Amino acid sequence: MALSPSQRTQRARLAAHTKWAKTEDRTAATQPARDGQWQRYLDQVDPDRVLSVEEREKRAENARQAHMTRMSFEASKARSTR
Repeated sequence: MALSPSQRTQRARLAAHTKWAKTEDRTAATQPARDGQWQRYLDQVDPDRVLSVEEREKRAENARQAHMTRMSFEASKARSTR
């Protein structure tokens, strides 16, 4: 039986709520994702690893802030069209 898009969304929400209800340490559970995202920023700003560690981390932080600001801007535009 094929599920409708709405049913798939409900099933996904159910799975997420069930997972988080059983998770004791939410920070530890999401740490691999945060580590991966930080690595992505590091790779974006210095893929060849030619910068100093300090400079690479400063630039990665700027890349992270740019990403968050971009998402906020896009969300603001989407809200204004509704």
